[in-house]
Amino acid sequence: MTRQWRQGQYLISTDPNRLDLSVVHSFLTTSYWATGIPLEVVKRSIDHSLTFGLYTESQQIGFARVVTDYTTFAYLSDVFVLERFRGIGLGKWLIEVVVSHPELQGLRRWLLGTADAHGLYRQFGFTELSRPERFMQRHNPDLYGCCG
Repeated sequence: MTRQWRQGQYLISTDPNRLDLSVVHSFLTTSYWATGIPLEVVKRSIDHSLTFGLYTESQQIGFARVVTDYTTFAYLSDVFVLERFRGIGLGKWLIEVVVSHPELQGLRRWLLGTADAHGLYRQFGFTELSRPERFMQRHNPDLYGCCG
């Protein structure tokens, strides 16, 4: 079920058909976490996630996606607000909408990775891993032809 939230001239929608893939891809391909990511990989990631597009009028200005089983676990990923729209609370509103989404309530664990937005995510109950020694990863940082 597609949902949407409005705040003044801004809109957040979970409708994947509304997403502007060129905006999402353009941002992600230059981000520190997905440098060089191919468009086809972005498309597939969107197809298999709950997505949140942030818009002003008909222009997409932000994005977030959640990989989840809707029952026990969610991984928050690819969160961004375009630079010229930062500093007015839109990132905070986007995260607030994501974590309060009705289908994502009662989950046992949320995870995310961030290099520079710890303060934002702490406002919504995220903390550093309490037992990082229990977590493992398989990581291929050069998958898209650059550093990861």
